[in-house]
Amino acid sequence: MAGGGGVPAASPVGQVVLPGDVLLLPEHGEQDLEKLPLGTSAAPRGRLLCGPGLRRCAGGLMVTKCGLLRHRQAGGGAAAAGGAYWVDSQQKRYVPVKGDHVIGIVTGKVGDVFRLDVGGSEQASLSYLAFEGATKRNRPNVQVGDLIYGQFLVANKDMEPEMVCIDSSGRASGMGVIGQDGFLFKVSLGLIRKLLAPKCEIIQELSQLYPFELVLGMNGRIWVKAKTVQQTLIIVNILEACEHMTAEQRKQALAKLSGN
Repeated sequence: MAGGGGVPAASPVGQVVLPGDVLLLPEHGEQDLEKLPLGTSAAPRGRLLCGPGLRRCAGGLMVTKCGLLRHRQAGGGAAAAGGAYWVDSQQKRYVPVKGDHVIGIVTGKVGDVFRLDVGGSEQASLSYLAFEGATKRNRPNVQVGDLIYGQFLVANKDMEPEMVCIDSSGRASGMGVIGQDGFLFKVSLGLIRKLLAPKCEIIQELSQLYPFELVLGMNGRIWVKAKTVQQTLIIVNILEACEHMTAEQRKQALAKLSGN
């Protein structure tokens, strides 16, 4: 695909694409590349989102990662133009992205800044003031080894990643220090995206098995806590295995555990 000047973007959906492949977008003409339409000439124009593994180029979309090309239609359904393209890859090394919610491990403190391991090429910084209600007198109780759930405020190739545990209105919104109990483990970034999808079947099925707490980080880290250690480990094993199981295999495994 890379040698022939590109292929229509709709053609390789669901197939393997390689870095350097160019996906041509119908009808883009001389329009602004920020609003490339997609679909037949009769279809209404819509905004096209360029997801992970792709970047815009003069001819359309350039593939930057090896994986399966995916496409999600816009809200109007199959007849609507636009939607989103992305590459579903098995990438394991996380690259920080502004706005991503991740789980970090506190590795040290330098002055008034905590250092966190987020699984990237370098550690992230977190100010003690980046917590809800934190002041110079009222400092958060954060120790080395604690798990922090937060989001990236700064994340680009020229600057050190910076995390915060508050949203734009200064509220924690579930972010902060994660409890000492529970189990932390790592999965592929592709599985994390699947688990974070709205109405994820895997999460819904697990919630019918045992009550549990779950924190998902875009950096591939998952923290889970159930009522007992045994239940926690069962959920961990299912989440680790579900990436390589079909929906039917997963349902059969859950049925055995529930005794049905």
